[in-house]
Amino acid sequence: MTLPYFLYRLEKGGPAPSLFFCAAAGYLAVMAALPIDLDAFDAAPLTREPFAFLMLPRFVKPEAMAAINADYPEVSHPGSFPLPTLQYGPAFAAFVAAIQGPEFTRAVERKLGVNLQGRPTMVTARGQSAARDGQIHTDSRTKLITVLIYMNNAWEAKTGRLRLLRGPDSLEDVIAEVPPDEGTLLIFKNEPNAWHGFHAFEGPRRVIQLNWVTGMDVVKREQTRHRISAFFKRLRGKSVQPAM
Repeated sequence: MTLPYFLYRLEKGGPAPSLFFCAAAGYLAVMAALPIDLDAFDAAPLTREPFAFLMLPRFVKPEAMAAINADYPEVSHPGSFPLPTLQYGPAFAAFVAAIQGPEFTRAVERKLGVNLQGRPTMVTARGQSAARDGQIHTDSRTKLITVLIYMNNAWEAKTGRLRLLRGPDSLEDVIAEVPPDEGTLLIFKNEPNAWHGFHAFEGPRRVIQLNWVTGMDVVKREQTRHRISAFFKRLRGKSVQPAM
């Protein structure tokens, strides 16, 4: 819901001016309270070829980063862990609620020209990267949209930087490179040619992955698979799937 919508309702015999101002003030308060910068997201240009993607530094508001990172789940092994398998604090929980909330969902729909009504989401967290991570891949076709949000301090390593690629054969066939700095967002529409990977990095590497998927059956299946995989990863301390 936007301010022009409120004005439209007034013109069509909608709520009285006092209700309009209350509603508008409430809308602005919600937007200001979000730990993510939706205005910057709306203004950021979308690259459409060879697949639709957008990269946005400081998507997570700088003033929110310290609290979110302090409440980030402890992920001591490589691999992708579903949030239900992890423990984390309230600032991180509020951040996750924001990226799954209606404001960001509508912004993604506008930006990518998609309808996400009835499409469930799933969120996983990573904290460590292994030497075998970063292999070139595309995401499962059950994933409609992929969002990656990096939560690291200024990234100085030359490796561990996700690359969007023109094909599956070389990490040097680069469309764009994404520095995994704190608060940086990458979103892309999952297409058959949405290839990505990175030169292997071993060590701490925090990233949140949000996906809109085709249905709840995917969420249940993926969460079960991730739980089983996460259990064995904790036992082995190894990564068994491509990292983002």
